Amino acid sequence: MMILKAIVVGLCSVVLVVSAAVGAERPNIVWVVSEDNSAQWLRLYSPNGAPMPTIERLARGGLVFNHAFSNAPVCSVARSTIISGCYAPRVGVQYHRKQKTVPMPDGVKMFPYYLREAGYYTTNCSKEDYNFNRADKKGVWDNSSRKATYRERESGQPFFHVQNFGHTHEGCLHDRRKDYHSKPKTDPASVEIASYHPDTEVFRHTYARYLDRHTEVDAQIGAFVTRLEKEGLLDDTFVFYYGDHGGTLPRGKGYAYNNGLQVPMVVYIPENWKHLAPAAAGTRIDGFVQFVDLSATVLNLAGVDVPKGIDGRPFLGKGVSLEELNSRDAAFGYADRFDEKYDLVRTLRKGRFNYMRNYQPFNFDGLQNNYRYLQPAFEEWRKLYRTGKLNVAQRQFFETRPAECLYDLEADPHETNNLAADPAYADTLRELRASMRQRITSMPDLSFVPEPVFLAEGADDPVPYGQENRAEITALVDIADLSLVPFSEARERLSQALASDDPLKRYWALIACSTFGVAAAPFYETARKLAAADDSNLVRIRAVEFLGLTGHADPRPLVVTALERSTDPVEVGLMLNSVVLLMDGRPGYEFDLAAFIESIKGTKVGKNTQVRRRLEYLRKRPGNAGR
Repeated sequence: MMILKAIVVGLCSVVLVVSAAVGAERPNIVWVVSEDNSAQWLRLYSPNGAPMPTIERLARGGLVFNHAFSNAPVCSVARSTIISGCYAPRVGVQYHRKQKTVPMPDGVKMFPYYLREAGYYTTNCSKEDYNFNRADKKGVWDNSSRKATYRERESGQPFFHVQNFGHTHEGCLHDRRKDYHSKPKTDPASVEIASYHPDTEVFRHTYARYLDRHTEVDAQIGAFVTRLEKEGLLDDTFVFYYGDHGGTLPRGKGYAYNNGLQVPMVVYIPENWKHLAPAAAGTRIDGFVQFVDLSATVLNLAGVDVPKGIDGRPFLGKGVSLEELNSRDAAFGYADRFDEKYDLVRTLRKGRFNYMRNYQPFNFDGLQNNYRYLQPAFEEWRKLYRTGKLNVAQRQFFETRPAECLYDLEADPHETNNLAADPAYADTLRELRASMRQRITSMPDLSFVPEPVFLAEGADDPVPYGQENRAEITALVDIADLSLVPFSEARERLSQALASDDPLKRYWALIACSTFGVAAAPFYETARKLAAADDSNLVRIRAVEFLGLTGHADPRPLVVTALERSTDPVEVGLMLNSVVLLMDGRPGYEFDLAAFIESIKGTKVGKNTQVRRRLEYLRKRPGNAGR
């Protein structure tokens, strides 16, 4: 009996050792995340992309997702989507940079919280950039810092670790960086310039330098993965590689085109957990996956229940089949305020088509954003536009966009041929337009409430606020969509909206008028009255914008009056976006804001970051007083 007992004890010890070594209860999960690089910049996705041997090695041992999408083309919104598993415009975290943080939705935690509850050691090295309240981070990470490492876990404890690599961040292409001017290893003559970019020495140098950066970051990732391998962890560790949103060349990061949203994504499948993958190593997956799905996927791999309050769904783990995964063919995207530059764009990628809804199409893509224009390629592109040296495709970045666009990405990967007016694609357009409307009204999409109003009324509890105001938001969407029909059909409803007691209905009706342009001339007199006397500063500025963009009236005195009436820095920031638009767009105006600038010195308005950025640019523009 003593011998048998000793054998049993010995076997138990062996089982315990093996269990600790292979993590038999739950797999480890690691994310390696590079910044600012869309799929097209990797050789794994494009013959003109950068060779990235480490990522290609992970791909051979795992799955390549041919259609992976960030839901937003900029980091804080993309990362807020990831950490919550919720669409940002539904939960109020769609603006970059945040003017105010908001709480997580009731009943939903940042997803690593659930992993910790299940026994995982959770670490993040080190970028967060969430638009949620700091209090919501409680219990989420064992360590989130530049020193965070999975190595400090208890013996045998499964871990979830995020390792961020910033080497490809857009700052690497700014003129102020010394290495930007160094000779690139990639031959500039060998790069393929996108059809919407001018083919110049500056652009070729920028392309080459950016490709170099990809190769360099791959080496950094390689060192990290090699360490995992030497520590004997790869057989039990899912390794996700992805870019945190689109590439940073102009019209990539920050813009809701495919190059701003489609990202590389590779998931290495560990030997001991192959049963949780829907396909064998080396398979390329055609089904669409989105950042909103990442939290659900990690929880599903870890055997943790997915909370009901999130919007994503797993694409790995139990219950996910290859057939079902490859049937997914849609991705939703959103772009709102990006630093001081305002916009409101929603996209729906469906199969090979990308439907883009520009709700404020006069806010052209190339509108000034101070941080973007630190990149020489941005500045040169604008200079060439202003001197008339660009072709039609290259000029579009600096001109008013259509209210809706439809692109066939198989035939037109650079999205320069808008098919929205082509009768051959009318059925596709109607289908995607209807699907888009259903998505944004069912959420509902909080961006239809202007940011200063949302922050004042709904930021303390965004999701209930949205639900309580769903009917009102749907009515605003309907007014915005009047710009999709001929003016003769929209006129009566626009007239009703302009006369509404609801300032937000007047606000959106004026945006529709600006979208119609001179076709909306019958509303000039109404707009003049609203610009001069409306109780809402936001309505005033939209009325001024309409009058100024169409050249019907000089907007300058009315702009100054509206600015001087406001004490809300977020409201002023939104109005200054219109000032820059009226100055840099057509027909173009010079503004004397010296008195206004002097009046806000030392005030809450004058100290606001987005206001300061706008005023910094306005001071530098030739012809403007107050410099």
